[in-house]
Amino acid sequence: MKNFAPRMNGKNTMSAEAVLPDSCAWIDYFNGRSTPLADSLARALTDREIVTCGVVLYELFQGVKTDKERETLRVAFSSLRYLEMESGLWVAAAQLSVFLRSKGATIPFSDIIISTLARRHNLVVLTVDKHFSQVPELLVENPD
Repeated sequence: MKNFAPRMNGKNTMSAEAVLPDSCAWIDYFNGRSTPLADSLARALTDREIVTCGVVLYELFQGVKTDKERETLRVAFSSLRYLEMESGLWVAAAQLSVFLRSKGATIPFSDIIISTLARRHNLVVLTVDKHFSQVPELLVENPD
């Protein structure tokens, strides 16, 4: 499992240059896979602000196999800006889900949360999951 040193830009506000990588990006990256997704995350770690959220942490930590992996994740993510879902965002997430279902798109709960946070904070979601492209007003970077 790789370590990383993200570049922190010191700003209190995030721009569209800030990236919220989906769990799949982190999994490829930490497993040392040579994929377009892992390569995009590696570049983003040096060129852009990287943020995270509870869903991504949950998905990554539930998959660790050793104490060493757990500690690597803990240290790595302690340096990232963490976004929380306040009450208004929970309502927005529910509304987004209802809207998407009305259009025939059912997106996993975890990805609704990621989408809601990214839309609220004007973040780019780095992912290969195609269903993110169904979310209106969501900036998605899919390197595949």
